[in-house]
Amino acid sequence: MRIFWSILLCASAAFCGQWITFGGDQERDGWARGETILTKANVGKIKLVWKIKVDSPARELSGLAAPIMVENVLTAQGHKDIVLVAGSSDTLDAIDTDTGHLLWHKKFESTATPKQAPRWLCPNNLNATPVIQSGGENPRDKTVHVITSDGRLHSLNVVNAEDRKPPIQFVPPFSKTWSMNLVGGVLYTTTSQGCGGAKSGVWAMDLNDTNRPVTFFASTGGIWGRAGVAVDQAGTIFALSGDAAFDPDTGKYGDTLAALAPKSLKLLDYYVPANFAFMNRKDLDMGSISPVVFSYKQRELVVAAGKEGRLFLLDAKSPGGPTHREPLYRSPVYLNADLYSAGRGFWGAFASWEDSKGTRWLYAPAWGPVGPDALPFPIANGIVFALSNGESVVQATDDGRIMNSEQRLKAAPGRAVLYAFDSETGKELYNSGEQINGIAHFSGIAVANGRIYVTTFDSTVYSFGFDDQ
Repeated sequence: MRIFWSILLCASAAFCGQWITFGGDQERDGWARGETILTKANVGKIKLVWKIKVDSPARELSGLAAPIMVENVLTAQGHKDIVLVAGSSDTLDAIDTDTGHLLWHKKFESTATPKQAPRWLCPNNLNATPVIQSGGENPRDKTVHVITSDGRLHSLNVVNAEDRKPPIQFVPPFSKTWSMNLVGGVLYTTTSQGCGGAKSGVWAMDLNDTNRPVTFFASTGGIWGRAGVAVDQAGTIFALSGDAAFDPDTGKYGDTLAALAPKSLKLLDYYVPANFAFMNRKDLDMGSISPVVFSYKQRELVVAAGKEGRLFLLDAKSPGGPTHREPLYRSPVYLNADLYSAGRGFWGAFASWEDSKGTRWLYAPAWGPVGPDALPFPIANGIVFALSNGESVVQATDDGRIMNSEQRLKAAPGRAVLYAFDSETGKELYNSGEQINGIAHFSGIAVANGRIYVTTFDSTVYSFGFDDQ
């Protein structure tokens, strides 16, 4: 089963108590720095506070995107903390975090017609996790940005779902987009797998310009890590691509970590594994996971990985050194000694934090059994939340045919489980048992103000925590 990791500990001082983007911040480190309600002493007593099924039928293998959360929004009913969840059927729902009641539901109408029938790889749906933007002079004036299936960007008032600006084309219709990132007033997303005829790569839209111009970097390899791109403190964009040809002379960057300039997306540098040809041939692409960025001892670092089951530690200022093939560290194969391309390796998104002693910890989401060089259970001064998504690792039939969506759903074991672990000992402090009904394909976790939010494939949002917080 695939595992999504989240670290309990706020993305920045400006957003403590919120979770406004996938992974909590632009670096995609999953570190909730401002959390104080949940502790190792009390997390075992959390419970399912509420759940709500929203009107967003699943399409193919896509249901609800990962949740995001914004606090202290001034509404006609007073100050509200709000969870926002986008659905594959071109929907966006706002939920009161205190009560679990629906505040509003938005159904977007498509302005385009798909050229091909939907399938598991290209479902012709909304896929990217939205992102929240605070207003300039009024920090409570929040806007949520979402990309619908027709490739248009919608910018809505969080309070009432009214358009802040007219919808505008961001990416090609029915392209497969991944979680948005927002840094310095510029929105970023990625595309993959040729869906809707779109090229694979990174897209940027400058919201500071009234015309909202769009720029694009073509990677050749699909960028399909769930978190999209990660952005360091200098604004450099890091994107990890999957299987495709690698030839810089002709602008082909398969199985590559690309470092891009903010807004313009000009290629600044890159790293490609020395065995990229082997990885490409065996379908062990790097695109299965998004990179994570973090600072350690006055140095910006990037971690990348893929289906091969290795971890790569890179210098953000020079990811691959002078040859573009020299990482700071290349780990052993932790997870995929048998070179299986479907149910092994690292998938999804990383998480990372630094403890009070100055030790930096990395949490790597794993799919499949660990090998003889097993990665030890991570240790940290806090709580680690993990979501076992309940999926089957099987993606092909006995005769070698790729399963369709219906076949893969029938093969799924049945339910996701939320776990909490003591990061110092690895001791399990909590698990949700049978409280979550259904799998959590393409989902994630949000942690804010003592609550843990999870979405599942069957269009249900769950909130775990305490009643009296």
